[in-house]
Formats: sequence, C-alpha cells, structure tokens
Amino acid sequence: MKERITFLDYLRVVACFLVMLVHASENFYGADASGLAGNVSMLANESNRFWVAFYDGALGRVAVPLFMIVSAFLLVPMKPGTTMVQFYRRRFMRILPPMFVFLLLYTFLPLAWGGMTWEQSMADLQLLPFNFPSMAGHLWFMYPLISLYLIIPVVSPWLERATAKEELIFIGIFAFTTIIPWLHRFVSAELWGECFWNQFSMFWYCSGYLGYLVLAHYIRYHLTWNQRKRLTVGTIAFVGGAAFTAWSFWWKGEPGLLIETPMLEWSWEFCTLNVLITTFGLFLLFTCIRQAKAPALITSLSKLSYGMYLMHLFFLAPIAAWIIDGDASEPSIPVALAIPAIAVLTFVCCAITTKLLSLLPKSKYIIG
Repeated sequence: MKERITFLDYLRVVACFLVMLVHASENFYGADASGLAGNVSMLANESNRFWVAFYDGALGRVAVPLFMIVSAFLLVPMKPGTTMVQFYRRRFMRILPPMFVFLLLYTFLPLAWGGMTWEQSMADLQLLPFNFPSMAGHLWFMYPLISLYLIIPVVSPWLERATAKEELIFIGIFAFTTIIPWLHRFVSAELWGECFWNQFSMFWYCSGYLGYLVLAHYIRYHLTWNQRKRLTVGTIAFVGGAAFTAWSFWWKGEPGLLIETPMLEWSWEFCTLNVLITTFGLFLLFTCIRQAKAPALITSLSKLSYGMYLMHLFFLAPIAAWIIDGDASEPSIPVALAIPAIAVLTFVCCAITTKLLSLLPKSKYIIG
C-alpha cells in the first residue's frame, strides 16, 4: 500500500470543505436565481457584505490553489522510469471517467426535478466536448487540472535538475505575474503584447497554475525551515493575505448596487498575489502537522474528496434554498451561521453519499 502523507490528507479534507464554503457564500451576493455568482452581483446588506468577504474571501479563496499544490506535491518530479504515456494513463484513468459521469449527470439529472429544460439540456450536451454544462460551473477546475497533468512530464526533468535558486527565480517571475489581473482591471486590458489577435503575452508561459506546481516542488525538496519558522511565516502570510483578500471584496461590495462580478471579485482570482501568499501561508502551517497517521475519518474523507467535489452542487443548491428561505437578506438563520451551515450540511451529505457509492463494484469510475 502506498504510504500516505498525513498533512496532505488533512489538506484535502479542508480544501474540499472550503470549495463548498465558497459556493455557499455565493448565494448571498449572486444577482440571479441560480444561487451562484454570475456576471452581475449585488449584496443585500452590510451583514452579507462582511460575512461573504470573510467566508468566501479570507477563507475560501485558497481552496483551488491548495488542490493544485497537493497534486503537484505528490506528482513532481515523476517517478524514475515513468514515461509520459504511463503517467498520462495513470492520472487520466483516475480523473476522467468520474468527470465524464458527472458531466452527463449535470446535463440530464436536473430534468428530474424541473431544474432545467430539455432545450437547455440538449444545448449543454452539444457543448460537452468543449466545456462544462451550465449547471456544473464548478467543473471548470477540471480543465486547468488536466492542463497541469499534461505539462508535468515536460517540466519534471527540469525540476529534477534545477537548484533551489533556479526554482526561486521561476517562482519570483510567477509571483510577479500574479499582479497581472490587477493591471488588467485598473491599468489596461491589454499588456505586454496582448491584443485582439494575440492572447499569449510576454509572461504567458510563466503564469498560471504552473507556478503553484513549482512552488510545491520547492517546498518539498528545498525548503529547510524548522517548525517554528514555518508556523511564524505561515501565520503571518495566511492572516495578511486573507485579510487583504477579504478587504478587496468588502471595498467594492457596496450593498444595494449591481456590480459586475469580475470587479467585485477584482482580487479573488486564484493566481493573484494575495491568494498566492495566503495559500503559501496555509500550506506551510499544514506541513507542521507531525502525526504519523491521520485519524481514520480524515483518511477516509481524503480518499472520498474527489467524488464529494464532483457531486456537491446537487446537494448545496437545495440546502441553500431551504436555509435562505427565499430572502438572502434575511435567511432563516443569521448569515454568519447560514453560510457555514450550508457548507457543513453539504459536506456531510456528500461524504455519506460518496461513501455509499464507494461500496459499489467499479466505484472508482464514478467517484475516483
């Protein structure tokens, strides 16, 4: 049996919950009936403004980068002797069958309770070879994850040879690229070669989730800080980054006004500097876990986390509707409790359902 890394099991469980916390929060600023944030948003009151900034911004924004770092931490560099074809076969046979199952489920299953029309379902089906269906916005994550898997055999040989200094140089360039979303919004929509006929700017190949991959490798193989320093730096980075991320939303989110979601979330992209710093800090804190083995519940949830992520919107939407009770400004319980309550109930439902599915033959093709 493959030896498990204890702190990564904890991280997977936390990251999985944070994804649900993010989507629970979206019910309190999305301006359409879907419950998720679309192109336009509106906050009903100051309470929603504060608690969405806290739960979705300060806490939840690290979920996606954490998943990326966990994957990279385990997979790079590739094991000696592993070919590109072998790597692709192993990784994609694990993630693609469940992904395809849930792409189809989100395309057709909402028909059962009137959640979508046949016309929308057929339109989604036609687009499945190219993108996720309209009821499964969270599956956007699968495409950059696949991209990361595709590039690992290319960068793995370099990571095997690279010195700590060389990796830091690349991480520094990547960190600089994380201010580009801010520049796009507040300086110019086109930077360093971008124009309507060219989207590949000067920093294109040094930006994006590849930076988190190299960061994960650097932390695992080159970062020699002791536990005290990891706790100190990790706490400062996490608290400072999370505070800025929450403030950035609060600053733009004036209650009662319609605002374009990209402007409201101007610093919430997963490759912005504040999210990078927050993710780095939290990951460092988790590396301080020194347990030889995680509790059985944590290990089990970690193994189930992929399936839980895939299915969670099926549970989150009705749970949110029940708790919000038709009015996001005055939910059935205070918003400070409503957001985590939606996330916790969704998490529990997903954990139970995924565990039951795992008992079926060939369940790995459904839930991973």
